[in-house]
Amino acid sequence: MSTELPLIGDYSTPTAELSGARIGVVTFPGTLDDRDAARAVRAAGAQAVSLWHADTDLQDVDAVVIPGGFSYGDYLRAGAISRFAPMMGKIVDAANSDAKLPVLGICNGFQILTEAHLLPGSMIKNDHLKFICRDQVLRVENNQTAWTNGYEAGQEITIVLKNQDGQYVADEKTLDMLQGEGRVAFSYVGWNPNGSRRSIAGITNEAGNVVGLMPHPEHAIEAGFGPDHRGTDGLTFFTSVLTHLVGGKK
Repeated sequence: MSTELPLIGDYSTPTAELSGARIGVVTFPGTLDDRDAARAVRAAGAQAVSLWHADTDLQDVDAVVIPGGFSYGDYLRAGAISRFAPMMGKIVDAANSDAKLPVLGICNGFQILTEAHLLPGSMIKNDHLKFICRDQVLRVENNQTAWTNGYEAGQEITIVLKNQDGQYVADEKTLDMLQGEGRVAFSYVGWNPNGSRRSIAGITNEAGNVVGLMPHPEHAIEAGFGPDHRGTDGLTFFTSVLTHLVGGKK
């Protein structure tokens, strides 16, 4: 079966530096968007490397994506069991090391990052207590991270949102800190779909190498198969990290 992809944009013919990048995609029991995330990595021009939750070998990857799904069935609390996976221990160490491994957590991946204390706050049930699936407009609040440097500050993008535990919560001191330090990466525009405090859709750590968000950029990478009239707004997450890795904008 062919693995050729209809690639988009300036990255359709990646440079040697970009095509040599290795981006790991972690799979847990209950993960359901790992193949979509791997496809997005390949569409951006990098090599997708499968990482199994029970392993401890990061396989020399240059960055990691923790994709969406319902790891361990969301038992106890979304992401609460996955944070103890052997692979997560390695990811936490690498993200906090001097090398600052870039890590992107999407939906359940964002939940896992908060449970692993790579990002502050927590995720709880949507305020309306229902699963939601829709195209969602976001505002880029911070374009200085490893995963957002290809966007313009203040740019509005449309990607897919689908969750039932998507309400971001934190105490007022933490919320003030995130906003005061510019660590809110994305905000919801037009409607707060899950009751997240201060309409926060995604945040970053202080170093800018770890980003988590509830919406799914990997579902908006190809014209005709994503939200709005273009459907490619999510691809920039994956091309941004390649720019970061080859020494571009940090």
